[in-house]
Amino acid sequence: MQHRLNTLRRQAGITIVECTVTTAVLAVLTSQVVPGLSATAEKQRLEGVAAQLRTDVQYTRSQAIALNRTLRISFDATAGAGCYVVHSGEANQCSCNADGTAAVCTGGAQPLRSVRLEPAQRVSLSTNVRSMLFDPTKGTATPAATLKVQAKSGAAIHQVVNIMGRVRTCSPGGTAGHPAC
Repeated sequence: MQHRLNTLRRQAGITIVECTVTTAVLAVLTSQVVPGLSATAEKQRLEGVAAQLRTDVQYTRSQAIALNRTLRISFDATAGAGCYVVHSGEANQCSCNADGTAAVCTGGAQPLRSVRLEPAQRVSLSTNVRSMLFDPTKGTATPAATLKVQAKSGAAIHQVVNIMGRVRTCSPGGTAGHPAC
């Protein structure tokens, strides 16, 4: 009986071989999971920025109608990864300031909202227009535009704004879960 208790006591610990095997298995599993997590995080950032941009375009149109005043959304790609300002006034009267913390407006123009995409977000914004005008009586947007949100990996989501101010979301090649552009 005493011999059996001593045997049980000696077998109660974990051997170094068991620890090494467990660590190796965990390392292999982690190396498989981490790239998937970073790709998922990038996709979420891309989706989030694209959704916010779409919402802000719709916001600008609805505010122009609600306030019965002409509003603009102006884009600035020189401020790092890009920024945009929703404002009253002319196209060249509002821009993002150097550090991107706020909008800078001149000549009586008033900013309603400004958004800066930080380089750390690893998502950039590019457009084919400098500014879009939203007419309060017609509810239209001039000119029509394509707003491109792109991740560092090259994945992109386009927000295509038609003359009626409506936004259609698509992705080049139909990637990112959106219809093809």
